[in-house]
Amino acid sequence: MNTIIKILNGFSGIGHWLPRASLAATFLYHGFPKFMMAQGMADMMGMPVIAVYMLAMMEVGGAVLLLWGGFGPDWATRIGGLLMAAPMVGAIGMVHAQNGWNSVNMGPDMPGKGMEFQVLILAIALFFAVKGNSANDIN
Repeated sequence: MNTIIKILNGFSGIGHWLPRASLAATFLYHGFPKFMMAQGMADMMGMPVIAVYMLAMMEVGGAVLLLWGGFGPDWATRIGGLLMAAPMVGAIGMVHAQNGWNSVNMGPDMPGKGMEFQVLILAIALFFAVKGNSANDIN
């Protein structure tokens, strides 16, 4: 068992890239299209189009800062985490909390619109905001 722990500890300095890259990819995937379909999203959500553009900038900007922070400045990691946390608070409050926890469609009585995925994303974003690049440290 000690051998396995030693091997895994050898990767601890790069382990932060797993949630960092996944979170950034998620926000890039959902953020970039908002620039192209801002008016449609604004109409669908009943919000001003400028709010959709701001949301897209927060998502894409947060992802870029989070990735940049992995190579360098601590502040980029922290600000990136905060920029990604804000839209998640909005998504949870405006859409997902009213549908409960379950976000996996398991049948007709469970629509899969709950908040579990959004809460996980929020937690990871806040982790990077709080820990910054100390999440990169080898213990």
